[in-house]
Amino acid sequence: MKLGCLTAMFSAKSLKETLDILRPLGLQAVELGAGNYPGSAHIDVKGLLASDAKCREFKALLGGEGLEISALSCHGNCLHPDKAFAAANIAVQTDAIRLAEKLGVKTVIDFSGCPGSEENSTKPNWVTCAWPPDYLEILDWQWNKKVIPFWSKQAKFAADHGVRIAFEMHPGFVVYNTDTLLKLRKACGANLGANLDPSHLFWQGMEPIAVARKLGKAIFHVHAKDSKVDPFNTAVNGVLDTKHYGDEINRSWIFRTCGYGHSMEWWNDFVSTLRMVGYDGVISIEHEDSLMSNMEGLKKAVAFFKQVLVFEKPSAITWA
Repeated sequence: MKLGCLTAMFSAKSLKETLDILRPLGLQAVELGAGNYPGSAHIDVKGLLASDAKCREFKALLGGEGLEISALSCHGNCLHPDKAFAAANIAVQTDAIRLAEKLGVKTVIDFSGCPGSEENSTKPNWVTCAWPPDYLEILDWQWNKKVIPFWSKQAKFAADHGVRIAFEMHPGFVVYNTDTLLKLRKACGANLGANLDPSHLFWQGMEPIAVARKLGKAIFHVHAKDSKVDPFNTAVNGVLDTKHYGDEINRSWIFRTCGYGHSMEWWNDFVSTLRMVGYDGVISIEHEDSLMSNMEGLKKAVAFFKQVLVFEKPSAITWA
């Protein structure tokens, strides 16, 4: 496996400044924001699409640093009921797919999106319960009228360009757990898979190791991000929490740098499980720990994973 990071944590800095920061850390890959929520601070999508020469220069620049591109990320909401907002997100994703093909990147990461509750809605409606029956009616309409038609089309578009789409299973969107990821993949094709981020699974009560075993070959990319559930606040209010991320002491859960939410033993088992199900790609550090600076969180995560990762494939066992 290889160790990388999502560079969006340094979006206030130029690509050159970011590479200067990453160089001493000995990373092997970068995940680059290509628009929508991650922004596109470190990649000129339109410029690269318009120029083969710029693409070659860009690849040479990263190659000279010993870095490959693990994925282009354009997390957004292509199913948003605000048609203008959705169209802008779709345009970004479409460009990201085209650029991934041009750069030889196999994976584009996105959210699955969330429609409204009906055709005239203006805001998304994330359904989380089966009763009253209105909610199941909304869910049926969302999947059959919006989710499956759109992602069937986009999956084919991506496949035609030699690119896979990896969904981050994230609350607030229609794909947020194992069942919903596999439901979308079954309906729209095997070119859709997972960007497996344990941090969003922990607080929902899932075990990411079990999720990895269930998803298997559907895992296209992996984020290294931890989270910590507060036992007192959760005992009082449960895990559904809309308090600001900066109100750490009162939240039911918060994002943490890897190792600050779960032990090295857990991460050892997680990485070993990824190897067993056939994943041998990049582990991409995503820093969103509000108790640490970007630099401190990244350095600690890199040091942590250099002890955890299995960097070489085992050779075949031979018997004397």
